[in-house]
Amino acid sequence: MLGRSNNKPQATSLSQEILASPKANTGPLLTIVGASAKLEGKFEITDSIQIECEVGGELSVGGKLVIGEKGVVSANVQTVDAVIMGVYEGNMVATGNVEIAETGRVTGNIETDSLVISKGGFFNGNVVKSKGDDAAMGPRPVHLVDGARAVTTQR
Repeated sequence: MLGRSNNKPQATSLSQEILASPKANTGPLLTIVGASAKLEGKFEITDSIQIECEVGGELSVGGKLVIGEKGVVSANVQTVDAVIMGVYEGNMVATGNVEIAETGRVTGNIETDSLVISKGGFFNGNVVKSKGDDAAMGPRPVHLVDGARAVTTQR
């Protein structure tokens, strides 16, 4: 009816919540779902993508890469941002932020400006700070957050 508004809260999917972050791209989110789907090859995605199946090969993502809890990715990846809630194996270059969620398992090397590993998340590999204007400042500390305390290590 005219003049009436529906004030019911709308449900949001996990992918909408992930893309709602302040630095998220506003483009569409391509989602690949399939419990038994296996994709192999070289993929170039201009926007963001959420993967909920097995993917291997090479991925170039122009937005945010989201590996869902059911996703298994064995690939070399170039992306802006990444959120890993499933399994990732390979070398990743991210010009923005990488987050390994509490259900995420990562084996490989990551080059990024920012890496966050949630409590319970797993990472086995090397991290390299992306080369930027502050590269001349020398080594900087890496902060690992464990519950309410922070542990500082020198890189």
